[in-house]
Amino acid sequence: MNIKLRKKNLGILAKANDEFLINLFNRTSLPKNYSWLRKPEIGTVMVQGRIGATGDQFNVGEITVPRCSLKINGDIVGHGYSKGRNKDKVKIIALCDALSQTNELESVRKLIINPLEIEASKNKKQEREKAEATKVDFFTMVRGED
Repeated sequence: MNIKLRKKNLGILAKANDEFLINLFNRTSLPKNYSWLRKPEIGTVMVQGRIGATGDQFNVGEITVPRCSLKINGDIVGHGYSKGRNKDKVKIIALCDALSQTNELESVRKLIINPLEIEASKNKKQEREKAEATKVDFFTMVRGED
């Protein structure tokens, strides 16, 4: 599997709405047999920002991140990470990651990734429309004095 595609898929899965992803996965007939390498556990990660988006880095704070790793078909490893505290979500992310490295890649894309991309696109459009509706245009009036 292409590393860029895997990274993209993991990003889409991690950013997905928890309930939407879990419901999508549960409605599929994708294989659900696995063995744990690392059961879901919750930790924290330091988040960094940049002053003015381009300046020096600084620590914003910590966020909770569940993670897990599992194995399917004896040797294919999948990893799951996401912000929040939902252990079921990271298990599904790890399963999708592992299945994407098998002949199930097209099924995972069709049944899970594509609907998540559509949902993310709709949410982004709604956020853009909401921001546009509250946009304020500022202007300066010149008094005519030289």
